[in-house]
Amino acid sequence: MKKYIPFGVLVLIVILALIYPSIQVAGGDASKISSGDTAWLLTATALVLIMTPGLAFFYGGMVSKKNVLSTMLQSFVCMGVITVIWVIFGFSLAFGDDAWGGVIGNPSTFFMMKGMLGNAAWKLAPTVPLVLFAMFQLKFAVITPALITGAFAERIRFNSYVIFLCLFCVIIYAPLAHAVWHPDGILFKAGVLDFAGGTVVHMSAGWAALASALYLKQRHDPAHSPARISYVMLGTGLLWFGWFGFNAGSALSSGTLASTALATTTTASAAAAMSWVFFDILRGRKPSLMGSCIGAVVGLVAITPAAGFVSIPHSLIIGIVAAMVSNLVVLWRSKTNIDDTLDVFPCHGVGGMVGMLLTAVFAHTNVNSGNTTGNGLYYGETHLFFVHLVALVAVSAFAFFGSLLLLKVTDMISPLRVSVADEITGLDITQHDEVL
Repeated sequence: MKKYIPFGVLVLIVILALIYPSIQVAGGDASKISSGDTAWLLTATALVLIMTPGLAFFYGGMVSKKNVLSTMLQSFVCMGVITVIWVIFGFSLAFGDDAWGGVIGNPSTFFMMKGMLGNAAWKLAPTVPLVLFAMFQLKFAVITPALITGAFAERIRFNSYVIFLCLFCVIIYAPLAHAVWHPDGILFKAGVLDFAGGTVVHMSAGWAALASALYLKQRHDPAHSPARISYVMLGTGLLWFGWFGFNAGSALSSGTLASTALATTTTASAAAAMSWVFFDILRGRKPSLMGSCIGAVVGLVAITPAAGFVSIPHSLIIGIVAAMVSNLVVLWRSKTNIDDTLDVFPCHGVGGMVGMLLTAVFAHTNVNSGNTTGNGLYYGETHLFFVHLVALVAVSAFAFFGSLLLLKVTDMISPLRVSVADEITGLDITQHDEVL
């Protein structure tokens, strides 16, 4: 009977769409909608979307050849599943009217995209249509669970993974997005600065990755050779390209702030790529394409929370420091029994935390007047750093223990691990009946 459940879900979605067509035209001031800002955010939304196929190549090239397609599909399927959840009630959970203590939105506020027609706009993005803001934020929700997949690659059942990513989106991602980015969110009110998702996206994915690696335990054969390093470089290029939409798009306008975020994104990633390679050389290793690609992505991760709050010179520091710290954590992880297959926690989790803390060190109100919390530690002020330190601990605990609970729930519904025989054969064949 289980095979009928997904089809039943599709039938339910069709029924909901018939009952709630959401054709009511919402009010709003048409004169405030800017064609320039709208054009930029349309572009940024498309740029962020291409990051998920980019991530599929990035991860797919790193795993063994027998698991390339399954790993890529784990990223790609998020584009379908999370989009449907977001349209029905996910956007409301994240950005709907506050429903409980600044940690979750009211699922009925934008249920089935209610109120999206006309000139309605999000209160913090008054110059772009509300529907565009909703679609832009959707792309962040899509890529976040996809980032986790590198931690349990090569050993998870696809059906169980789909259940987990649904639960993660609703119970982990949406509350964090509401708490950090909604004006009534508890962390927003506390003064946490997260320009484009260092806390909401990368820290949550990183801690969920660590929880997944611990819960699913080691693969039966942890050693493997990357299937296609050229895929990794292609994925890195797509990620870097799309990240301009990720960070510069988070300015929600096409002005000076977006330009600053684009510049800091470029420089941090470049500095991190160099830092990773040079640090490898310092440790006696040869410079590698894989290392430069990983370093570039770590730099992108680390600058994400800071992109619109720090100066361009300080973005260089953020990229360099994040790459070295993540490199050391990768080295530490390799000496443990933690089988984080593609080092998601050292790169995304640790990179996000380093970026969050360095935001609180180098942020300055001259860069972004929307920063009402204050300047960073470097400028002699301590409030912002203290706020970020407390938030880091709280978000880390929520994402890690919440993910452990969701993994257990998922495992009770549908076993997470494939059989030993299926793992040895490879997931491409055993889960999808496909070959590279």
